[in-house]
Order: sequence, then C-alpha cells, then structure tokens
Amino acid sequence: MNNIQAQNFEQARQYAYGRLEKELPPGLYYHNLRHTLKDVVPAAEVFARGERVRGEDLGLLLTAAWFHDLGFIEVRSGHEVVSARLALEALPGFGYTALQVKIIQGVIMATVLPQTPSTLLEQIMADADLDVLGRDNFLSHNDNLRRELAFFGQEFSDAQWYSGQLKFVESHVYFTATARTLRDAGKQNSIAVLKKKLEGDRPA
Repeated sequence: MNNIQAQNFEQARQYAYGRLEKELPPGLYYHNLRHTLKDVVPAAEVFARGERVRGEDLGLLLTAAWFHDLGFIEVRSGHEVVSARLALEALPGFGYTALQVKIIQGVIMATVLPQTPSTLLEQIMADADLDVLGRDNFLSHNDNLRRELAFFGQEFSDAQWYSGQLKFVESHVYFTATARTLRDAGKQNSIAVLKKKLEGDRPA
C-alpha cells in the first residue's frame, strides 16, 4: 500500500471492526457490522480494481470504508461527521499522516446524502455505499432499512415506503464507470421489484 504500511492498515481495520462489533446500539438492522464487512468494503475493492486504484490510494479508500459508519456508535443523524472525527482521533496512532487522514475524512463525508463526491476515491466510496441498489439482494436489505427506521420511530405504510424508495432508486446515478457497468442493470431490476410492490399495495 506504498505510504500506508500493511500493518498500519490492519491495525486501523481491527480498530474499526472491534468498535463496530461491540459498540453499535441495538436496532441497526441495516447499518451494522455486516453492512461494512460484507457490502461496502468488498464493493469498494471491486470498484477500485475497475477504476485502477491501487497502492496508497487503495489503502486510503479501504480505511475510509471501514470507518464510514463508525459514527453510528454515537449518533444516527450526522453519523458521517462523527465517523470523520473518530478517524482523526484514531488513525494518527496507527501511523497515518495528517494529509492521509484528511483525504480519508473527505472520502467518508462523500457518503452523505445527497452524495456530492469530488474525487475518484470519493466517487468510489459513494458508489460502494449504495452498491446494494443494483444487487440481487436489494429487497432484503431494503426491508432491513425499513425495519431499522421503524425501530427508531419512523414508520411508513407500504405505499409510502415503496413510493419513496422507488423515487430514490430511479433518481440515483452511479458516479464511476465500473459501478455503472456492474450495477445499472441490477438497479433496473430493483426498480421493477419496487414497482411490483407498489402495484400489489393498490386496491383492485
């Protein structure tokens, strides 16, 4: 990873993993350790490979992916800002430079909705965070998001939920060519699934 030693990255990864595993509050059926471990980090790796990102940049991207939802241990609303702060607090202790931490913070903040990434690393991170929109397991993850919001007091009728999700997915655009190539077709399938759900909710 060039200027990021492999052992430094591994220490940062273990730090984020440990806190996500032990400190996330109950009710996070979507924004949990699995989301980071099984969804976002692998997607970031795949998209980075497609965009020919390697070396130090890859290390920065993957560090940001591990830290991007760490702020949920403190807050739900504005968790990205907390994630960026936790990165600033922790990463220098693992050998990351001030410039590297600043880049990582920018990549974390690229996941704020609506997404407005300005660098390639930020674009990859934004796409990785919403990779699920174009995956076969979109609906089960979407159900988990709805369940999470209900746990925290935000409940929706089927019509409200599926129409809102349909609007979001239809308006979403992946930033990187790799994500568009790999996920646009799947996203069209997700749109079809949501439309079917909406039609099923309408009285005959």
